[in-house]
Amino acid sequence: MALRVRRVVTGHNSEGRAIVQIDEVSQNLRSARPGAQACVIWTSEGFPIDNTGAADEGLRETGTTHENGTVFRILELQPGNTPRIHRTDSLDYAVIMKGEIDMELETGDITHLKAGDVIVQRGTVHNWINRGTEPCVIAFVLIAAKPVEVGGKVLPAFG
Repeated sequence: MALRVRRVVTGHNSEGRAIVQIDEVSQNLRSARPGAQACVIWTSEGFPIDNTGAADEGLRETGTTHENGTVFRILELQPGNTPRIHRTDSLDYAVIMKGEIDMELETGDITHLKAGDVIVQRGTVHNWINRGTEPCVIAFVLIAAKPVEVGGKVLPAFG
């Protein structure tokens, strides 16, 4: 089943009054590996963020993160999804919206998460594993960050 995300984006009309600029089921779906499908809802560039304009920033080409910006993405992981061990140069806020998932760290430590749980991911090496029988849907807000440094050693992003 394809990920279905209704995306509602506000903006301003020519008189400066609030309007709904976009109201759609997003077609901006991507899959970079078997068992995973993602939808970029919105991106931003620079801080503070500039809310002027009418461009659809959900269509911006971006990687997992966006340098000097943010990415708001919904990810659906099917049971038995293909692993992706990775670290990002970002501060990630995540909410499990549906289902259950295991977050595995590079140490082998596993934290089981379920709908309603929240995660703050701070540049650590991790992997998401769906060992359940239902898809897991996670909402992520990824905010550009400096690479993690521990004991004078920079820990680079990968994966």
